[in-house]
Amino acid sequence: MNDHLIQPHGGELVNLLADHAAVQEIRRESRDWTSWDLCPRQLCDLELLLTGGFSPLTGFMDRRNYERACSEMRLADGTLWPIPIVLDLSDEAARNLEETDQLALRDPEGVLLAVMTVSELWQPDRRAEAEQVYGTASREHPGVRCLLEGTHSWYAGGELQGIQLPDHYDFRRLRLAPSELRGVFHRVGWRRIVAFQTRNPMHRAHFELTLRAIKQLEANLLIHPAVGSTKPGDLDHYTRVRCYQEILPHYPAGTAQLSLLPLAMRMAGPREALLHAIIRKNYGCTHFIVGRDHAGPGKDGKGNPFYGEYAAQELYLEHEAELGIGMVPFSSMVYVAELDRFLPVEEVPEGKTVLSISGTELRRRLLDGADIPHWFTFPEVADALRKKHPPKHKHGFTVFFTGLSGAGKSTIAKALLSRFLELGGRPVTLLDGDIVRKHLSSELGFSKEHRDINIRRIGFVASEITKNGGIAICAPIAPYDAIRREVRAMIAPVGGFVLVHVSTPLEVCEQRDRKGMYAKARAGIIRQFTGISDPYEAPADAELVLDTTDMSPDEAAQRVFLHLEKEGYFGAR
Repeated sequence: MNDHLIQPHGGELVNLLADHAAVQEIRRESRDWTSWDLCPRQLCDLELLLTGGFSPLTGFMDRRNYERACSEMRLADGTLWPIPIVLDLSDEAARNLEETDQLALRDPEGVLLAVMTVSELWQPDRRAEAEQVYGTASREHPGVRCLLEGTHSWYAGGELQGIQLPDHYDFRRLRLAPSELRGVFHRVGWRRIVAFQTRNPMHRAHFELTLRAIKQLEANLLIHPAVGSTKPGDLDHYTRVRCYQEILPHYPAGTAQLSLLPLAMRMAGPREALLHAIIRKNYGCTHFIVGRDHAGPGKDGKGNPFYGEYAAQELYLEHEAELGIGMVPFSSMVYVAELDRFLPVEEVPEGKTVLSISGTELRRRLLDGADIPHWFTFPEVADALRKKHPPKHKHGFTVFFTGLSGAGKSTIAKALLSRFLELGGRPVTLLDGDIVRKHLSSELGFSKEHRDINIRRIGFVASEITKNGGIAICAPIAPYDAIRREVRAMIAPVGGFVLVHVSTPLEVCEQRDRKGMYAKARAGIIRQFTGISDPYEAPADAELVLDTTDMSPDEAAQRVFLHLEKEGYFGAR
């Protein structure tokens, strides 16, 4: 299959890392240059440029290369290249630069990684770029959303000199540059190498697909997962890599290798399949697996897929000879119950039972602590996933109270704290509004800006507690809807979030006022007081609404606890 395309260990590689003498000189001179701190996506692009993963590119694209890559999937010299690799800069950084200037590229801690000789600066039409590269300008597409909302308005092109590669402290032995991986293949005598691209855990279907590919080709397998930014909501790469390590021993001895790819995915579907192939050729592979909806982001809000199911395979076939790396096309692999084996969907005999578990169903089983069938995934992989996704009754969560001063938030929070401490099992932290003001936000006033900063700090601390399996109880006034939503967005991806609106009416809160704060506010002595001289925006997204006018703190705390129990945060006692 595609033997005429085999080029063992790839073609010539670009190496942009400067020698020792040049590095020392650049470091001395760089103190006077404009600097740019790279974001995670830019760090991935830089690493692949410096190591040759993006060969034949020798730097970030100038305008001619960018525009032709967008419109024709080619560089200015005609070389096939499907996705622009550009450096986006802020207005301020662009104003400080001129063509031929040296731009020092640094990591977020200020470490100098490379210097770019700026050949061109321009402001692109990013909407046109989205339509050309992604086939849509819809912000429902995560790649488009990142392009239109997460990139700066200026692009800078120019050649690079590398000083050092970005530091990685995780899985060091698995982070092999193209030349290093080629060397491994040469030493162990691998001539045919099939690359498998993935951004998800590998289950039995993926295993059977890759096993079938290497048997058909009489080849070896490179599991080469992208460990840069992928689709929002994807599983973290630490957990994924542990899953890959667990699945590796199931392949025939000496036939499979795992290495990590520092690629920031664009989710550009067919075009990205071509980019993935170019990268794998640079890493020394001879064949590349392209499956269903390769590098696609799924469906839009109306349920329509952004790309055709096999559009990536069709585009690849058009350019396979020019790419110089053979395509191994695959459709979906499904489990056939009567045969106790996986087959491509088109090979399933008529009348046989096909079993499957969706990603949603898998997440439900993990949350519920339910069984994961052996036919779906290997037990070792299931165990690795359970460590990341324990049953819901072991998750961390935040209970966030909001309401007027005197509504009863702090009292309910204290009663709830005692209830949680009685039960035990998870650490519990109370972040009361007055306590936080004293210890975490003592320098802040009560302007809207300072109130938002205070709530943002509470949200950050609560997110860290939640992420690490603890319980955070927050009881600030939090009068503004936008910042409450920001806190929810901060916490919800790492655990549970329950917003409780203590809706006790203003007149009741004033009657309870022991410190005379409301009276001082009405007299103008205290300014910017919520409910009097400053607005309170009642939430429309609260999971619970509690009016404590005729409700005791114990009753209110029990209402909260029963809701948490219903949601699964507490198991059978």
